[in-house]
Amino acid sequence: MSSAALMLGAWAIEAVIGWPQPLYRRIGHPVSWLGWIIARLETLLNRPAWPHCARYMSGATMTCLLVAGVAGLASAISRALPDTVPGFAIEAAMASSLIASRSLHAHVADVSRPLMAGDLETARQAVARIVGRDPACLDEAGIARAGLESLSENLSDGVIAPVVWGLAFGLPGIAAYKAVNTLDSMIGHRSPRYAAFGGFAARLDDLANLVPARLSGLLIVVSAVSLSAARLMVRDAGHHRSPNAGWPEAAMAGALNVRLSGPRNYGGCESAEPWLNAGAEDPLPADMRRGLTIYKRVCGLALACLAVLAVLEGAG
Repeated sequence: MSSAALMLGAWAIEAVIGWPQPLYRRIGHPVSWLGWIIARLETLLNRPAWPHCARYMSGATMTCLLVAGVAGLASAISRALPDTVPGFAIEAAMASSLIASRSLHAHVADVSRPLMAGDLETARQAVARIVGRDPACLDEAGIARAGLESLSENLSDGVIAPVVWGLAFGLPGIAAYKAVNTLDSMIGHRSPRYAAFGGFAARLDDLANLVPARLSGLLIVVSAVSLSAARLMVRDAGHHRSPNAGWPEAAMAGALNVRLSGPRNYGGCESAEPWLNAGAEDPLPADMRRGLTIYKRVCGLALACLAVLAVLEGAG
């Protein structure tokens, strides 16, 4: 089967079923397994007494070995599966666990519903599960911004990027990308503990998301049918602290004609982030619902493109 057919099947499984809660309670999730391994290796290999260079090289070595190991395991599994419909279904089911379109929509909808009802406390609790900023400091607009930013950035990191890497390299590609992204989320921080040890993982994640982030922004623009969103994306994407997250976030800001990013509070410390679409108003609760509608259109458009690619690969 082609990689396009594999990603189409994987995404269809994820969109309809997701990762069932009974299965999660029994065995966890592949990303949680990977997180367990990363946490233990970091404890062993990230020594504060070591100089910066030694910690950087230790983190880089761990990152390379872990990504290579995950890709190698996925490749071995892919080769071992029979080239039959049951074999394809098993491989697609495995790949589906590394795509997060269903869970992302659910988490952001959990913020949107109470926000629309005026229940700020419940909305704060929900948004705290998907962003790192201090929820107690968030007013209605702050909650809406946080939810929309998470929706936009994770559209790229959690949905489009895994599919792109799976499309390029099959199950090993999507598994390797997920390893890189999980490493970045756990150790790729600019804190005293991780700045050296996780520096390589952070740069590798930036590289892995270079194309998917821009593709995500383009898909948002096309789904919103908005030339102004395209202009804003090109103008403001570079203002973001991340070389990649600014593209889908700026596209979403332009599509909804709201401002995103801006100053925020992390653990009592103010972070003076620049605005995207600075001249616009703050998002309203209804803008979160509009953002979710655009998100569903993006997913539908991407699935349609995958279906076309699968047909073309099959015909070839």
